[in-house]
Amino acid sequence: MPLDYRRFNGPEDSVSYKRFTEDYLKSYDELYSELIDANEHRKDGREIEEARTMCMFYARSNMVSQAKGSSYIEMKKTKVVCSVFDPRETMHQNEFSTLGQLFCEVKFAPFSCHHQRQPHVPDSEEKALSVALRKALEPTVCRHLFPNFQIDIFVYILENDGSCLAAAINAAGLALANAAVPMYDIITACSVAIIGDKMFVDPTQPEEHLAITSPDTKTNHGLITMSMLHELKQVADFRQIGSLDVDCVLKATDILEQECKKIVPKIQKILVKNVVKGVEQQKKLHEEAKVREAALKAKMEEWKLLLNGG
Repeated sequence: MPLDYRRFNGPEDSVSYKRFTEDYLKSYDELYSELIDANEHRKDGREIEEARTMCMFYARSNMVSQAKGSSYIEMKKTKVVCSVFDPRETMHQNEFSTLGQLFCEVKFAPFSCHHQRQPHVPDSEEKALSVALRKALEPTVCRHLFPNFQIDIFVYILENDGSCLAAAINAAGLALANAAVPMYDIITACSVAIIGDKMFVDPTQPEEHLAITSPDTKTNHGLITMSMLHELKQVADFRQIGSLDVDCVLKATDILEQECKKIVPKIQKILVKNVVKGVEQQKKLHEEAKVREAALKAKMEEWKLLLNGG
């Protein structure tokens, strides 16, 4: 198959190095025992209910110059780039739609995971994440302002170390705001992995894997991702994978609500910084225009003197 040199292509035939490590042959109990050390800390030094948004979070906008709005979010080893383009007329649609549509596409880089990714054809996980991202963003965007139009949102996951859906939603919300797309509120999202009586907030990939593949069906195990509109106090989307009882879900919902609330000031700070930067650029352009106008007037006066003298 010919390679697309405009993308980041990985090797066509490769085997993950983790297959030849001791961790690959460990049992579920052995892997679970390594998640927490003697001090009740996780592998990356965080506490069980501590998210990466507080100590390992980095975000910026205007990442892609060709897009109307773009963003980049990094939560330690989870790195996501999002691009938002101008609304365009919906193609191949027979009936008129009073609500605009969102076209969301989530794509993993070939080198983002330890297992091989198809560089061109989207797999089932990418399709599921695209649908989940669209469902989370639809309550946020004022779609009634774009009848029969659609907004394209592309998310490229450079590296996946867990909570990739929450990172994609946060990046898409920031990119939509950067593109000046009308929204009801800023959307933020967070995930929690539940294994027994422990809740791992903002889980890494090993924690997510153990939470989903738990062999014990009698205890709580699963993954919850929730996105919120903070100012409106509304849940935009709620996704649950696994077997959880009602009390566990309610407790996880309260934790996720607080974590989503903590992300809002970080997004607001970036947006305010962009506004201040835009105002400064406008002032600079206005001053440069005044200088050019003064120079042009002086030149015109010089030409008038030459014409009158001639």
